[in-house]
Amino acid sequence: MARGATLAVADPEPGLTVPVQVTVLDDGLTVVTETMSEVRSVSLGFWVGTGSVDEEPEHAGASHFLEHLLFKGTATRSARDIAESVDAVGGDMNAFTTKEYTAFYVRLLADGVDLGLDILSDIVWSPSFRVDEVESERQVILEEILMHADEPSDLVHDVFSAALWPNHPLGHEVLGDAETIAGLSQDQIAQFHAQHYRPGNLVVAVAGNVAHQQVVDGIAERRVGVSGGQAPVRKAPPTPSGGQSLDVRPTEQAHVVVGVPGPARDDQDRHALGIVEHVLGGGMSSRLFQSIREERGLAYSVYSYRLSFEGAGALAVYAGCSPSNVGQVLELIGTELDRVASQGITETELASARSHLRGAWALGLEDSGARMSRIGHSQLVHGRVPETEEIDAIMAALTLDEVNAVAARVFAADRTVAAVGPFGAGLG
Repeated sequence: MARGATLAVADPEPGLTVPVQVTVLDDGLTVVTETMSEVRSVSLGFWVGTGSVDEEPEHAGASHFLEHLLFKGTATRSARDIAESVDAVGGDMNAFTTKEYTAFYVRLLADGVDLGLDILSDIVWSPSFRVDEVESERQVILEEILMHADEPSDLVHDVFSAALWPNHPLGHEVLGDAETIAGLSQDQIAQFHAQHYRPGNLVVAVAGNVAHQQVVDGIAERRVGVSGGQAPVRKAPPTPSGGQSLDVRPTEQAHVVVGVPGPARDDQDRHALGIVEHVLGGGMSSRLFQSIREERGLAYSVYSYRLSFEGAGALAVYAGCSPSNVGQVLELIGTELDRVASQGITETELASARSHLRGAWALGLEDSGARMSRIGHSQLVHGRVPETEEIDAIMAALTLDEVNAVAARVFAADRTVAAVGPFGAGLG
């Protein structure tokens, strides 16, 4: 049995189920599980606390490159072996890279826990980095970069981040660019892996019909002797000063994002801003959806979203519309931001948003994959997994005055506008 310190909850008494348990092993690896005895599946994820924000400029895209390469094979498994092992049992396997972390996951029937631990442990701890596989995957990523550039509705969000945080890693694209990807050597990628893929910078999250100690023991048996490591040290970006950034290209639609800096990922104001964001553009009943799409028919897609990172955050509004409608759409967005800043939201909107967010939270946790993502992300990013009752209590305690005070403060900041489309000399 693996030695380690169990956090957050004590070991359960016989016959008692404790849904979420956390254990930190002696080598620094954190294991978090959530027991769902009513389901037939299990989802396993390895969450590495390194993303594009932790890369040197000349190594931009290394985290995403690694995400691809780890599925290419290990000393004992080829890429085909890995894929066939999961396909043979009807499972699903994938990975993703963000600005602050990289996650690898697999979803299987509950009796597939050992298979899932075998595969994820092998690819994360013992990748082969064969020269031919590095080169073939380099070409795949270069194609992915080209594909991303052909999706203006996605690209505009990268243009926005780059405008909001220029000269800071938060403004860099997760994919890197063609020049940096072409220049990354096999040795550089292997060194990046050796530096960041260490136990102290990794969370193993498992949710489903599984026992916590089964996962702890399974991980301990599959460790390969690597120890230590810690979360990367990051520097917060300067406060954004606003401005405008255009990517002019002959698209049929114009794509625009308007945003302001907001609370960082651990700032308590993020809860209040979540309410405001939903009222502003979080659904079909939101102010901007009703004003821009339903009442005037100026856009098919319009929504708001929040970005939350270590030391920085933002709230942004996106709209895709005819180039001839850009001026009117931007005016409507600006007017609504001004109105929320000066007048706030109403008591009715607060109650509706609170109810919606609570329902969306609950409905989003209906399967083992969603539960695994919640506990993995929470443990890695916040260092703990909050109970549902805790989230409910925080939301219920927010008063209208508190929410509107946060809105007034956030929307008073200088605004950044990003756009992709056929603008000629500018947005006008």
